[in-house]
Order: sequence, then structure tokens, then C-alpha cells
Amino acid sequence: MPSGRENLPGSERRAQLLAMLQKNRDPITASSLAKIFGVTRQVIVQDVSLLRAQNQSVFSTRHGYILQHPSADGQIRQVIYCRHTLEDTAKELNTLVDHGVTVENVGIDHSVYGKIFQPLSIKNRLDVHQFLQDILQSDASLLSSLTNGLHFHTITGSNIDALNCACRQLKSLGILIPE
Repeated sequence: MPSGRENLPGSERRAQLLAMLQKNRDPITASSLAKIFGVTRQVIVQDVSLLRAQNQSVFSTRHGYILQHPSADGQIRQVIYCRHTLEDTAKELNTLVDHGVTVENVGIDHSVYGKIFQPLSIKNRLDVHQFLQDILQSDASLLSSLTNGLHFHTITGSNIDALNCACRQLKSLGILIPE
């Protein structure tokens, strides 16, 4: 069934694509967008590149494209994918908070149970310490132990530079999984 968007000029398609991302808080796959607009996946990938060139904060995740929305308090929100062991948890969390980034939650995408999230609200080294103490004292496993260390975080910061700097450092530590 035609969507009525099949023969849009590129600029109009990109405007509608951006509007969809602005309305949607969940990632949308390039394949889904291609189907909606009646174009190939590669056209959508090119459209996203052009939107980024126009300084739109379109972020790629394993689950599709998402727009980095400012939260109600003006913070920039981003989803990052990481993999590490229990021993590197402090390194991961301290790297983020040392850049002024808040770790809002942790989540996994489990093959049987689907997406599982847990709020964290870790803002500083004291919060990191308390979180690790809670894990150790309760003899609990990290949520990511269900997915061989693979997990994602929603992080927030006052500006995109802080988020990008924190992500570069996590990447250099071998913790951040590239897009």
C-alpha cells in the first residue's frame, strides 16, 4: 500500500524524516524509514548524512536512528552501547561522570526477555562508589551479565561536546562499541 511519500523531493523527504525523528523517542531503523518513504535503505543513510551536515543531532544505534533530544531541563540525551567486565564497571562509570555526564539508566536487549532497563541516575563518583558497593554487598550480578557484558546506557550532559569527549575516552578504553 503506497504511503504517499514515494516521490518526494529529497529536501522534503529529509524534512519529514527529521520530523519523524523529533516525534519519536525510540530508534527507527533505516529499513523501516526506507519502506515508509518508498526509497532504498542507502538513500536513507545518505539523507541522515545530509541532516548531520546541517548540524542535526541524528545518532545511530544498533536499533536505528534517534535524534538527540534535549531533556526537560535542557540536557542532551544520548544512548551508548558498551561491553566490559564487572572489573571495568568503575572505569566506565567514572569516565562518564568525570566528564559531567549523568548515567540515567542501564539496559540490555535480551534474546528471550527483550529490552530490560534499570534506572541508575549516577551523577558523580560518590554515586559510582555507592552503586558498586551495592553490587558487591548484595553479591549481585550486573544486568549485562545476561548478555556477555553487552549493554546500553542513556546518558545526559549539558552539551554535546561533553558527551562526545566521554565517548571518545570510553572508546579508547575499549568499552564503547562503535556505531
